[in-house]
Amino acid sequence: MIPGGEMLQRTVGAMAGLLAVLGSASAQIQPGTTPVPQAPVAHVYRTVNGAGLQAFVFTPDGRPAGTRSPGILLFHGGGWAAGNPDWVFPTARRFADLGLVAVPVQYRLSGETTTPIDAFADVCAAFQWARREAPALGLDPDRLAGYGVSAGGHLAALAATVGCGTAEGRYGTGGPDALVLSSPAVDVSGDGHFTRLLRERAPVAAYSPVEHVRPRMPPVLIVQGEKDTLTPLRGARTFCERAIAGGAKCELHVYPGVGHLLTRNLAHQEDDFDPDPVARDDAVAKQNAFLRTMWLR
Repeated sequence: MIPGGEMLQRTVGAMAGLLAVLGSASAQIQPGTTPVPQAPVAHVYRTVNGAGLQAFVFTPDGRPAGTRSPGILLFHGGGWAAGNPDWVFPTARRFADLGLVAVPVQYRLSGETTTPIDAFADVCAAFQWARREAPALGLDPDRLAGYGVSAGGHLAALAATVGCGTAEGRYGTGGPDALVLSSPAVDVSGDGHFTRLLRERAPVAAYSPVEHVRPRMPPVLIVQGEKDTLTPLRGARTFCERAIAGGAKCELHVYPGVGHLLTRNLAHQEDDFDPDPVARDDAVAKQNAFLRTMWLR
């Protein structure tokens, strides 16, 4: 992100609606039908200071009993200081329709006593919980992806680069076995908002994913607007270049003329979103194809 990333704090209402739009490609509803959204099953995956943090599990319809499906944990955006797991419920439903166990995750938001470091600890705890509960959830612990939007993309990418301090997963980091990222904050070195949220508890570089790309990275797909001023394209480019140099697969899909989260409103990218429908639908198709090619053939 660029200095002035504090603009992300103003995204709460606008992003909630936008993420619902980005969750799936435009659908044609037949006249006279009423779609019934799938309801997730809520679990407490971690308790911190007496408060439970929840994970919301969407499972594929019609799975045979005993099936182990790939899984994906989803982390919402909101500048580390705002947002809710239900912002990514539409995307979770889409991934469940593909055949994955999709799990939006609640993490602690930054405030007077919490920082993005705490959110990252929650993300790592969520991966550990999902693998520990894999038999009950019906997921394969070695096919567990991370999906993140903006600040959520930062947290998911940290789990794959800095790692979660365990040897779990295919890549021995305790984090994801694949990454699907939308306008991710993979380079926070120049982000004044993120720096303030850290409250001098660590150097910014220690929590900037681009600085910790490993020689052995999971496959990555990034969706990015060319004109993004909140999570600029150069960070995603550098992240992918370093991953590829280490032998990993990293797909970077850049959409010309659009900004953060593929908005056409370049003047106000932190709010008043106007996602380009063609770019949005293509991005959804690219994400679906990426996951199908790896795990759903």
